[in-house]
Amino acid sequence: MKKTLLSICILISTVTIASAQLLPTFQLGIKGGLNFSSLRTDGNWFDKSSRTGYQAGLWARIGGAGFHFQPELYVTGKNAEAKVNEGDAEVKMDFTSLDLPLLLGTRIGLGPIAARVQVGPVVSFIIDKDNSVFDRLGEVGKTGSYKNQAIALTGGVGVDIMRLRADLRYEHGLSNLTKDGAESQKINVWTIGIGYRLF
Repeated sequence: MKKTLLSICILISTVTIASAQLLPTFQLGIKGGLNFSSLRTDGNWFDKSSRTGYQAGLWARIGGAGFHFQPELYVTGKNAEAKVNEGDAEVKMDFTSLDLPLLLGTRIGLGPIAARVQVGPVVSFIIDKDNSVFDRLGEVGKTGSYKNQAIALTGGVGVDIMRLRADLRYEHGLSNLTKDGAESQKINVWTIGIGYRLF
């Protein structure tokens, strides 16, 4: 009798947890983190190195049937260093953007602790930029015209522990930052983020 009751309890618990993964859910939270940005070009007219930036904002998650859609909205500070070959001048790229990742993912695990895999596009809107690097690169590339919007592809892994969220992602720039320059300039970003689920 005891074994039967124990088996029924385990079965009910398993079905309840599995149903929680299949039923539609909604979460909302805040997140902050660090990023490490670097420029990528088609040519070799300057040497690149990454610098540390930041991100802070909101995320939401809508899920069901083991998969979820996670839109996010961040204010992001992206920084990179470049050493221009002509005259060996050193310049720094510092700009602030409003980033909108649109992620699809799956959660691996049951209950309050689970791992995640996510991938999706990122749309960035540059809202402020330090003219020192943009002007200097414009002189070298014979263009002073840079886009205020960029597209990237991001992917990474994460872990959920109760209400805490942790992520490691790589963002691969797809858009050329210059409008009419001969030299393609794109940005790659590694991010480490910590989030908290509000509800």
